[in-house]
Amino acid sequence: MVATVSFRGRVAIRDAPAGFADFRAGSDVRSPSEILAHIGDLLVGSHHLLRGEFVSLDSKPVAWDDEKQRFATAVRELDTFLAGEVPLAYPVEKFVQGPIGDALTHVGQLVILRRMSGSPVRDEPYFTVEIIPGES
Repeated sequence: MVATVSFRGRVAIRDAPAGFADFRAGSDVRSPSEILAHIGDLLVGSHHLLRGEFVSLDSKPVAWDDEKQRFATAVRELDTFLAGEVPLAYPVEKFVQGPIGDALTHVGQLVILRRMSGSPVRDEPYFTVEIIPGES
């Protein structure tokens, strides 16, 4: 599931045009930069949660390229943890239905915002692409 978030997230942000990070679909709608910061918080928070540490993160977005790097780093670190031998503090089902499901929802929002901003993502073979955990 983390590898799927990684793949779909990379599709959503790849080749985004200048200015996309600050695009607003409405006054009460998060910008892509704010959404990506939240996804990063979900991934970093998941890492803590699965070790038994509850943290509440509400990061303010940073520069778009830095936010993309934070996303990649958070995925890599979470993947590394999940591949290790440390037992999970919570059942994996809770992890999937909570923060990872939320992250996938927000990745979908980024894809929608790309289309709304006039820069839709290119078609991807989501069903047939090989998703490999640990390869972000």
